[in-house]
Amino acid sequence: MWKGFLAGLVVANGFEWFAHKYILHGTHRAGKSRYSPVPDSMKSHWEHHREVRKTDFLDYGYVEGVSNWRTKNEIVSLAVVAGVFGTLFYPVSKGMSLSVVYSACNYYYIHRRAHLEPEWAMKKIPWHYDHHMNSNQDANWCVTKPWFDYVLGTRVISSADLQEQNPLGIALPQFISERLTQAVNKVRPAKWVEQKLKIAEKV
Repeated sequence: MWKGFLAGLVVANGFEWFAHKYILHGTHRAGKSRYSPVPDSMKSHWEHHREVRKTDFLDYGYVEGVSNWRTKNEIVSLAVVAGVFGTLFYPVSKGMSLSVVYSACNYYYIHRRAHLEPEWAMKKIPWHYDHHMNSNQDANWCVTKPWFDYVLGTRVISSADLQEQNPLGIALPQFISERLTQAVNKVRPAKWVEQKLKIAEKV
């Protein structure tokens, strides 16, 4: 069962990346507004972006709870995803099914806490802080762990203070983190924002 659970965590992280990029942000269209198959979720998410840019990463919608339409939309969306995929995976692997439900709950907990405690977010999930506060908001798609941002080359770091200990985003002994980071950097290194690179060139 634990193998299925671990596989489910990887699948959930991949879905997190995909849904964030294509559903919540929508895809660019020349001369037109962005397209999302779930336009209400995209509208909610962009309002979330505008809010946190104005308030240094805070989103008071989470304080209001389900009375806030954006918070309610997020909870309902996560419940639907967990229900659908949890049901689909159950005949194949109970561990994967359980992992999907866990991942949805974990996503909400981490996302909510991050936008209520920005200092915590900067330390624990800097990739998501970068997603909102970086000059490029169309990057850093993962929220809970940065796995698929590294796999797909979309981790963009704005400063050394916002670089996670390792690409797994998990607390590990220093020597393991360093070796893991070195190994990943050989294959799929994180990018740095262009502005930082330009500043570095002038020094």
